[in-house]
Amino acid sequence: MKLYYSPGACSLSPHIVLAEAGLAYSLEKVDLKVKKTETGADYFAINPTGYVPALVLDNGEMLSEGPAIVQYLADLAPAKKLAPPAGSFERVRLQELLNYISTELHKSFSPLFNPAAPEDWKTFMRGQVVRRLEPMEKRLAASDYLMGDFCVADAYLFTILGWCRLVGIDLKENAVLSAYIARVKARPGVQQAMTEEGLIKPA
Repeated sequence: MKLYYSPGACSLSPHIVLAEAGLAYSLEKVDLKVKKTETGADYFAINPTGYVPALVLDNGEMLSEGPAIVQYLADLAPAKKLAPPAGSFERVRLQELLNYISTELHKSFSPLFNPAAPEDWKTFMRGQVVRRLEPMEKRLAASDYLMGDFCVADAYLFTILGWCRLVGIDLKENAVLSAYIARVKARPGVQQAMTEEGLIKPA
């Protein structure tokens, strides 16, 4: 499998899951500004949306959209228990979480990364992000991870939380989320993915 990624972008989530699952994979970096890969390929020819992540399987099939990719990867390594079994009610609960992170949190960052967005709109959206983090914070005040044990939703939320400092949202005073970030970051699979993306230096 090959994961097309941009360092620190939402593609970090499936990258973490690949590492946590112990699956074999290769990587190819994408320059999202010009839509070219590090080998010079036209990224639109790989993923017509132009977004990361894209996961190209050994049979040539391409998967896009992080929530779909991470569930697919979790099912390839069921012993790692990165997602509840397909068809179970707990799996539906996981999908509920992934959808919330995707639609309410992930998409709220779009104007914050847009240099053309008015500053008053960015101020409003920062407040929205903080408010929308509250249900996640309540879960994490009672448990180390979103569903008890580390799962694919944690890989996604961790990735999103990493953007906060880039857009002026300070989580340093939030004891619950700060401890969660540190806890997830310390995991070997997370360290591996972040090192491979150049986000942290090799230990």
